[in-house]
Amino acid sequence: MYLSPLDLIKSLGDSSRAVLLAGAIAMCSLGATAQSAVVKGMVRDSGGKAIPVAEVVLKDGADTTIGHVKTDALGGYQFASVRGGRYKVQVDAAGYKSRMVLEFSLRANEIKVVDIVLISSQSKTQAPEFYDEPQFTVAGVADTTNLGTHGADTVVRNTESLVRDTASMNKPANAAPATPPVNANLQSLRDAAQRDPGSFKANHQLGKFLLDGGDARAAAAYLDRAVTLNPTDSHAAYDLASACIALTEYQHAKAALQSSLRRSESADNYRLLGDVEEKLGEPVSAVNDYQRAAELEPNESNLFTWGAELLQHRAFEPAGEVFTKGSRLYPNSVRMLVGLGVSLYARGSYEQAVRRLCQASDLDPIATTPYLFLGKIQTIDSAGSPEASERLARFAHMNPDNAQAAFYYAMSLRKVRGPEDVSNRDRIESLLKRATQLDPKMGDAYLQLGVLYEEQNQLPSALTAYQHAVSASPQLAQAHYRLAQAYRKNGSDEKARAEMDLYQETAQRASEEAQREQREIQGFVYTMRDQTYGTPAARKFTPPQ
Repeated sequence: MYLSPLDLIKSLGDSSRAVLLAGAIAMCSLGATAQSAVVKGMVRDSGGKAIPVAEVVLKDGADTTIGHVKTDALGGYQFASVRGGRYKVQVDAAGYKSRMVLEFSLRANEIKVVDIVLISSQSKTQAPEFYDEPQFTVAGVADTTNLGTHGADTVVRNTESLVRDTASMNKPANAAPATPPVNANLQSLRDAAQRDPGSFKANHQLGKFLLDGGDARAAAAYLDRAVTLNPTDSHAAYDLASACIALTEYQHAKAALQSSLRRSESADNYRLLGDVEEKLGEPVSAVNDYQRAAELEPNESNLFTWGAELLQHRAFEPAGEVFTKGSRLYPNSVRMLVGLGVSLYARGSYEQAVRRLCQASDLDPIATTPYLFLGKIQTIDSAGSPEASERLARFAHMNPDNAQAAFYYAMSLRKVRGPEDVSNRDRIESLLKRATQLDPKMGDAYLQLGVLYEEQNQLPSALTAYQHAVSASPQLAQAHYRLAQAYRKNGSDEKARAEMDLYQETAQRASEEAQREQREIQGFVYTMRDQTYGTPAARKFTPPQ
C-alpha cells in the first residue's frame, strides 16, 4: 500500500517523528549554509571616525535589494548567509552624502570585507570613488643626472634624504587583503589536502597557513596549485605572489598577479604588482599599477603609495597633485601632508613646504616624523622659520631625551635669530651640548658647537668641538674643513694640511656617492596638461560633481 510522506510521518511515534524532523531541519540548514557567504565592514567618515546608525543596503547585480541593516555604535555592519554572486552596497547616513560601492564579486563561503568612507554633505568633495583623469601622464624614464632640483648641492642631497624618508613611511602599509581565517592546525590542513589534492579550498588554506607561519617555500607549492585550480580567485593569486616575493621569485609573482588581473581587477593585486615591478626595475609599469589601485580603491594607503612612487622618481609636480588630493580626501592623514610638504620643498616652495609640515605636526603632535623633516629643512634653509621653530620647541619639550629634538631646536633658533643675536646663545649652546650628551656620535652637533664657539672667538673650545666632530663622524667633510681652519689659526700648519687632505677625500667620496645614487634613480618623464604651475591647488584633479 502506498503511503504519502505525510502519512508516513503520521504513522510514526512521537519520538521517531521528532528525530526525523530534526534531521530534516539539519539537512535544510546544512544546504542553506554550505554555499553562504558574508559581507561585512566598517562605515567611517573621511577622518576615520565611525558612523553609527547608517543605513546599509545590499543589492545584487540586477539592483534588487537583498537586505538592509544599520551600523552599530562602532560603525560596523554585516550581512550573513549571502549566496555567491555579484553585489553592491549602498550607504546612507544623516549629514553625509549617499555612497554606492562599485559592484564586486562574492564567492560561496567567502567573507568579503567592504569598508566604506562617507563624505559630509557640507563638503564640496565627493566620496573618494571616481576620479577625473590626472593632470599628468608618465611616459617613461630618464637619466636623473639631467633632472635638477632647486638650490645648491646641499639642498639636492637634503631633498633626496627627505624623499627616501617619505617613501619609507609607506613600508608598513602593505597588508594582505582580508581573507577568511583558517581555524585548523597544520596536520588537519595537510590531511585535507592529501585526501583531496584537487580541492582549491584545501590547497589555498594550507598554503595560506604555511605562508602566515613564515614557510614561503612550502606555501608556494600549494598556492600555485590553488591558483591553477581556480585562476579567478584574487586572494589566492595575492597569496601566491606574496610567497614568491619572499623567495625573490619576482617574475613568478608578476605572472600570477597579471593572470589574475586579466580575469578580475583587484586594488590589492594591482598594488602588489606595483611593488613587484618596482623590484624588477620597471618603475613606469609600477606607477601605472599604483594609479589603478588608487582608482579602484582610493583609500589613504593606495593614494599615498601612488604619490610616494612618483616622489621617489623625481616626478615632484605629479606627486604634489596626488598628495594634494589625498590630503583633501583624508584631512587627518599626517603622511599625506608630509608627502605634500616634501614635494613642495623639492620644487623650491620652501615656505609652503614648512607650512604643510607644521600642519602635520599640529595634526598629531606626538608623531616624530614631521618634526624631523622640519628640522632637516631648517638646517639647510638660510632664512629659518619662526613657525617651524615653535614646533621644534614643542618637539624638544615633549622629548627631552631625544638628541635630534635638541639639535634641531638649537638649529632653528640659530636660523631664526641669526648668529648676531646673543640673547639665545646660552640656550643654543645648552641644547647642542645636550644633543652630544644624548648621542656622542652626533658629529653635526659637535660641529655646530664649534661654529658657535668660533663666532665668540673661543678658539680652544672650537678646536676641541671640531676634534670631537671628526671623531664622531669621520665622513663629515665640513667638520674636517673647519678643523683644518682652526689648526691654521692655531699655528698647527702640519695638522691643518692633514685635515685639509681629509676634507678633500671625504668631500670627493660624498660627491661620488651622490652621483652614484642619482645614477641609480630613474626619473619619470612626464607631461603636464597645464604648464603654468602656481600652488598645489592649480594642479589638482577633482572627482566629478
